[in-house]
Amino acid sequence: MTMFCYQCEQAAKGQGCTLVGTCGKTPEVSALQDLIIENLKGIAAYAKRSRELGFRDKEVDKFVVDGLFTTITNVDFDPQRLESIIAQSQIIKTQIKEKFLRVYKEIYTKEFSGYLPAAAYYVPAAQYEELVIQAEKFGIMSNQSLNEDVRSLKELLKYGLKGMAAYAHHASVFGQESEEVSSFIHKGLDALADDSLDIDALIALNLELGKVNLTCMEILDKGHTDTFGHPTPTEVFTGVKKGPAILVSGHDLLDLLELLKQTEGKGINVYTHGEMLPAHGYPGLKKYSHLVGNYGGAWQEQQKEFDAFPGAIIMTTNCIQKPKGSYFDRIFTTGLVAWPGVKHINDRNDFGVAIEKALALGGFKEDKNEKNILVGFGHNAVLSVADKVIGAVKAGKIKHFLLIGGCDGAKPGRNYYTDLAAKAPEDTVILTLACGKFRFNKLDFGTVEGIPRLLDIGQCNDAYSAIKIASALAEAFECGVNDLPLSIVLSWYEQKAVCILLTLFSLGIKNIKLGPTLPAFVSPNVLNVLVKNFNIQPIKTAEEDLEEILLG
Repeated sequence: MTMFCYQCEQAAKGQGCTLVGTCGKTPEVSALQDLIIENLKGIAAYAKRSRELGFRDKEVDKFVVDGLFTTITNVDFDPQRLESIIAQSQIIKTQIKEKFLRVYKEIYTKEFSGYLPAAAYYVPAAQYEELVIQAEKFGIMSNQSLNEDVRSLKELLKYGLKGMAAYAHHASVFGQESEEVSSFIHKGLDALADDSLDIDALIALNLELGKVNLTCMEILDKGHTDTFGHPTPTEVFTGVKKGPAILVSGHDLLDLLELLKQTEGKGINVYTHGEMLPAHGYPGLKKYSHLVGNYGGAWQEQQKEFDAFPGAIIMTTNCIQKPKGSYFDRIFTTGLVAWPGVKHINDRNDFGVAIEKALALGGFKEDKNEKNILVGFGHNAVLSVADKVIGAVKAGKIKHFLLIGGCDGAKPGRNYYTDLAAKAPEDTVILTLACGKFRFNKLDFGTVEGIPRLLDIGQCNDAYSAIKIASALAEAFECGVNDLPLSIVLSWYEQKAVCILLTLFSLGIKNIKLGPTLPAFVSPNVLNVLVKNFNIQPIKTAEEDLEEILLG
């Protein structure tokens, strides 16, 4: 069996994975994910039209968000779970269909006879083997006659929806939701099933997604800061301490909070990994003394780092890789994350199985010190010293701001970001976010006028903080963001980076440099449109790009 997937930066040969995903997903898993998307389109067709009649179903909204998030790179690799999601999606679709038809008839006193896309009528096969065969009709390249640029823009929209759904899911666990976000997700999925949309309409939809995603990141920021307080600059220990240990990776800060509550007083040291590093800046999390530090780096190093970690490991969201046998019995998944055979913790209120494993393993035999790193420069922290920053700019002490942010990955070429940061002049302040920071966050950048030259803004969704900071600086200097001495250099890996990029475009931000390679799903003509309107550029060498940035 073959497959086709090019949704992440590691698409084979820069074109697409056809035999097995570089991420580790099998053709069968890829096929089931395609079917989930197909049925989500059908659900969205009814949900969108239901909203037009004046009613919404929050259960449907939640299911669609979680379904999209499930198909993001490195989230769910378990065929049985994916099969169950497909079965549940058909139940949800039938329910929303019946509600829509009933309400329509009540309002118009007649049966609905209008247009619905084919996805609204799709019925999943009853057996696993039949589902896999059925999926051949719904893959990315199933319609060979589809215009290349239309396909490209639809895939861009699809991946943007997936990324935004991840943020919407995280916001929802904090009780934060937005009708604007939920409504657009259905609108966007319905558009994916609409064969009549032309290139201009799809470009407009992608930019609208970017605008809505700003709202989505805003409500997630509110969820985090309302729950934990605003991040404050904090030094983070990166060594290890003697004793039992639990490592928490992924992005879910509420999982971390509940684990800290349940391990308090048990003699267990809790460490963050990857995108959980910013947790140390939040007052509501760092108050727990047994949250001792951060272990390891970005997601792609996990097989080596988890192998060496002598404790329990909890993977809260993406990015999970195929677990090695050496730690298979001590890694646990939560939420939407799944790997076949790995123990899944269904309730964040009961991490007992991971706690027992950590205590049984014993953890580290001795203390080991490493260099501390500084986190906690969210928008509140940075803007609280805005006068100092503005004064340093006006005095010529700070001549440039360099935002180096985004996902890390395993493909060659990402040392570019290390070189770019290391070679930036001493009058440059570097802002960073997401796991790409691990390429350079242990380097010593020093300070300028008492301001650290490296400001860690947070997780990938904290692009919202970066936007608030840039907007505040633009207001202070009475200019547009594009007129600031600010350059944005992004690294991308998966679909959350796509929705962030669309948000930046929707704000009119130009001259972004993107790497390490351009997305395989962006056709030459679509790329030309992005270049013409936003002057997006592929990265070159660190030396060439720095020269261009500083001269500009």
